[in-house]
Amino acid sequence: MYNDINTNSIRGKRIERAVQVSAEMFLRDGIEAVKMTDIADECCIGVATLYRYFGTKTGITIAAMTHLWNDIRSMLGGIFESSSFRRQPGIRQLTELMRMYVILFESHPRFLKLLGEFDLLILSENVPKDALREYDQSIINFYPVFEASYMKGIEDGTVRDNIDIKLFYVSFGHTLMELSKKLVQRELLPSDDFSIAKAEMELIIEAGTMYLRKDN
Repeated sequence: MYNDINTNSIRGKRIERAVQVSAEMFLRDGIEAVKMTDIADECCIGVATLYRYFGTKTGITIAAMTHLWNDIRSMLGGIFESSSFRRQPGIRQLTELMRMYVILFESHPRFLKLLGEFDLLILSENVPKDALREYDQSIINFYPVFEASYMKGIEDGTVRDNIDIKLFYVSFGHTLMELSKKLVQRELLPSDDFSIAKAEMELIIEAGTMYLRKDN
C-alpha cells in the first residue's frame, strides 16, 4: 500500500498529496462522480502516474477512506485519555462512549454518507478482504476503552456484571453506525422524518444505558 512508501521522497509526497486530494473530492462530490482524471488534474500529475501508484480507482478510494478514518480517530481518540473522563463512574463513561456516534453524526455527516457509498463500492467491486486490511485497521475501535469502562463500572457498582460486553459493543455499534448512515441520506419515503434524527439516536443510547446500569 501507499503507506509503505517513504513519504519524504518526491514520489511519496505525490502519493500522499493524491490521497489527501481524492479524500477531499470524495467528501465533496461522492465517489462515483469523481474520475481519476479529475484527481490527476487537481494534483497536477498525469493520470497514468496515478494509475501506476494505485492501480485502479478502487485502490485510491481505499487509500482515501483509510486516510479519512485516521484523521477522525486522531480527533476523537484523545477524549477518552483525559483525566476528567477517567474520574467518572463506569456507567457515565460508557454513556459518553456511546454518544460518540452522535458526535460523529453531527460533526461529520459527509463522511458518514461517503461510508455508505464506499460499502456499496466494496460489494459491487467484490474487493478482497486482503485489500481492505489497512482500511480495517484504521477504523476507530473503542472496544478496549469500552471494556475498561465496563470493568470500572463493575468495581464501582454502577453496571450489571452479567453482560456479554463484547456482544453489546458490537450490536450497539452496528445499530448506531447503520442508523447514522441512513439518517444522513435524503428522505425517501412519505413516512421518513429525519428532523428527529438526533432524538432517535439519543433514545437508543438511553436504552443502552438502562440495559447496562445496575439497579440499586
